[in-house]
Amino acid sequence: MAHPKRRTSSATRDKRRSHYKLTPKAVTLCQNTGELHLRHKAYVVDGDLYLNGKVAIKDYAPVSAAAPLDTDDE
Repeated sequence: MAHPKRRTSSATRDKRRSHYKLTPKAVTLCQNTGELHLRHKAYVVDGDLYLNGKVAIKDYAPVSAAAPLDTDDE
């Protein structure tokens, strides 16, 4: 397995890390609802699920965490 022969200096390490940057997410304003949303993703407005500016699911309710199953057989 490969391992470094010499310790990497802090300057070299920091120069390498200087290129690690966060980029802002692409956000779009919906023409129908006026809501900001992530591009190419579905989004909920007033209980309806929208995709590409159209209602995909009316009265959308997200699935909550599943309740633990009762496995007691006694």
